[in-house]
Amino acid sequence: MSYRALGIIVVVLFVGLVRCSQASDTVPADQPSDEVNMQLIAAARRGDLTTVTTLLEQGADVHAADTRGVTALIAAAYANEVEIAELLIAAGADVNIQDDTQQSAYLIPTADGGLEFLQLTLANGGDVHSLDSYNGTGLIRAADRGHVEIIAELLKTDIDIDHVNRLGWTALLEAIILGDGGTRHTEVVRLLVEAGATIDLADSNGVTPLEHARNRGFTEIVTILENGR
Repeated sequence: MSYRALGIIVVVLFVGLVRCSQASDTVPADQPSDEVNMQLIAAARRGDLTTVTTLLEQGADVHAADTRGVTALIAAAYANEVEIAELLIAAGADVNIQDDTQQSAYLIPTADGGLEFLQLTLANGGDVHSLDSYNGTGLIRAADRGHVEIIAELLKTDIDIDHVNRLGWTALLEAIILGDGGTRHTEVVRLLVEAGATIDLADSNGVTPLEHARNRGFTEIVTILENGR
């Protein structure tokens, strides 16, 4: 082989290497397929920790969402899968991302009563000022359902105790209007009053919590409100 031919080969190889190098700088790394990402969401929803772990190792995107805006972490929240949520959060999942119905991994346990899940989200940046589709806080959602433990946990934060939702109700009003006057809703009222809820803050029709409690015959709640004035 002549020196001229050898020189041409060297030049061709050099140009090829340069082009490969340039291509590697401009072409993004392979991204996980939509199918893999949807598998992650499905696995989180059914509580399949092994599959979630495997898919994350394969590069599944924790930020991916389905057609309803549900991410793997939101799916885990609906299913109250704390261990899976821990894994997803460690992989970078955001506890405040909301789906199409304005539910988030933080907000879901406030309504469903998942205390451990709520604590996990609060420890990882849960935004207590975020609002649901009724313009309600997690505190209002928990008061509605009589979740005493959730109320107690949220009252440790700087959540707005007197926030008014789209219905014109505060957490205190929700506990009375939508509550049954039983032990749990009565305890919710007591916690809210002790935490400084405005007792005379009326609803959009001008009816106060005390008036609602009297109208519904909730005598123990009436006593708490009268003593707290």
